Amino acid sequence: MEATYPAVEEHGLIGDLQTAALISADGTVDWFCAPRFDSPSVFAALLDHGKGGHFQLSPDGVEYTSKQLYLPGTPILITRFHSADGVGELLDFMPVTGERATDQHQLIRLVRMVRGSMRFRFDCRPRFNYGRDPYKLEVHPEGDIFRSKTLSLTLTSLKNADRLVDAGSIRRDEDGVSAHFTLHAGDIGGVVLETACPHAPRALSTEEACDLLAQTRDYWRRWLGGSQYRGRWREMVERSAMTLKLMTYAPTGALVAAPTTGLPEQIGGQRNWDYRYTWVRDASFSVHALLRLGFTSEAEKYLSWLHARIRDARDDDVPLQVMYRIDGSPDLPEEVLGHLEGYRGSAPVRIGNGAAGQLQLDIYGEALNSLELADRHGLIAPYEGWRKTARLMDWLCEHWNQPEDGIWETRSGRQDFTYGRVMCWVALDRAIRIAQRRGRPGDIVRWTTERNAIYEQVMARGFHSGRRAFVQHYRSGILDASLLAMPGVGFISPTDPMWESTLRAVDAELVCDSLVYRYNPNASPDGLAGTEGTFNMCTFWYVQALALAGRIDDARLTFEKMLTYSSPLGLYSEEIAPTGEQIGNFPQAFSHLSLISTAAHLDDLLGDEQR
Repeated sequence: MEATYPAVEEHGLIGDLQTAALISADGTVDWFCAPRFDSPSVFAALLDHGKGGHFQLSPDGVEYTSKQLYLPGTPILITRFHSADGVGELLDFMPVTGERATDQHQLIRLVRMVRGSMRFRFDCRPRFNYGRDPYKLEVHPEGDIFRSKTLSLTLTSLKNADRLVDAGSIRRDEDGVSAHFTLHAGDIGGVVLETACPHAPRALSTEEACDLLAQTRDYWRRWLGGSQYRGRWREMVERSAMTLKLMTYAPTGALVAAPTTGLPEQIGGQRNWDYRYTWVRDASFSVHALLRLGFTSEAEKYLSWLHARIRDARDDDVPLQVMYRIDGSPDLPEEVLGHLEGYRGSAPVRIGNGAAGQLQLDIYGEALNSLELADRHGLIAPYEGWRKTARLMDWLCEHWNQPEDGIWETRSGRQDFTYGRVMCWVALDRAIRIAQRRGRPGDIVRWTTERNAIYEQVMARGFHSGRRAFVQHYRSGILDASLLAMPGVGFISPTDPMWESTLRAVDAELVCDSLVYRYNPNASPDGLAGTEGTFNMCTFWYVQALALAGRIDDARLTFEKMLTYSSPLGLYSEEIAPTGEQIGNFPQAFSHLSLISTAAHLDDLLGDEQR
């Protein structure tokens, strides 16, 4: 079974700022949802090789090896096929759609022969609505239409003077459409997929396709040219920035946690979640990363999305939801797709996310931390935004001192999580700063009283005297890597003896050859069977904690080691398995956000050290 599934890291990501596709090193589109990131899949071979659907374009009848790279400064994916008879290149890209929501999306696949000759084959087998909806195939003079009850997909080949795709080679059946064609040095061929095309299929000419390629290239290079980052590890930082941009839904500015669902945190395990939504936490962290790079307009878009959620916040027990759909709607019912076997047999495959209804108090700290940082950069909250933010702080004053579900979305019952308390302190502290800096109305006396009470409680109950460390929650002696953020948010000095002993405990228990586990699920049951790998974001947090503690050499070595775990294209999933493979949904926003922030922070410290 496993031989039919490529490794998670053997994929490139392309997108048009409303949806995205994953393409493996053998030229297979095995993940694509339309018309949005959180829409049902059209191709999902990544979750079921037989039933999920795919679109493969690769050499036919010849032994070959393949290599992937991005066209520099862009997310245009190049897959190079090497054989004894020639070298061919497949260029995959999606023209940018803009900020108006649309059902129309193009995926263009150009093949050009660099030297020699090679026979290629494409095989298009869509499976609408996660393989649950049938379709009818319509044959037209210049292409085919796969039409389901909710979406249509148009397939055309490029219209060249010599018609490189022989009409006689096209095969149509109930599974899909396939064809083969031969290219010689200098030839360009290819195919185009388009969703919800409003007219009959019209084949693009090679010139039109190449013009779209140039427009897409120029768009991304102009965008990347706005980066102000000139520090170390620039290539990895810029690739992470482009990856985050690819995972942004342009009409609302919302950032999905990942463009995939169901990729397991352990092969064969149950920790298979849907990450195609926007977490308040992720959106908040993104503001920090984007402002470090100088992408102020992108940060402003995320803040607009966040302010909209704050304005819509309910006046009940949980005013802010943990996550939302990319359009801001709150309904994310969780469902199991029992007909899909899962990646390498890792069932269940879930869509929707039941954690949306959890109480996670840390999100208020992350949200206010980003709003305060934005305020310092001149991105000032509008009147209505601040008014609702102040009401949130009043709510937090009444509700911070209660058990919650925690940052890791455990399903084993609520606890008094230390990280959640720390971030409640951050929320009130940052709200006080904004109010005092801008002269904004708010019950600062009450906020200050509650902030101080949180601080005293965490120092008294969050620190385990026997472990000499801050621990996951008040009733445990379990370590938790989320607490690595404590000195970074200013809760404790990095040279405080209580923090120094905590860092030593983390070194001894959660760090494995520089990689960091979130916590030990065997010691702290989280309601789910199985284990997981090391958590990429936690490793980057560890680097920052080392640097703040003055262990600059250790921090740099750990960061450099972490860079070796990226995919060949510079992408990161959520976790690293003990074997070194990437596991979990891919690529993961948290990983790339923390890479950017860590690289910038470490670069600043190294620069100070040199000076």
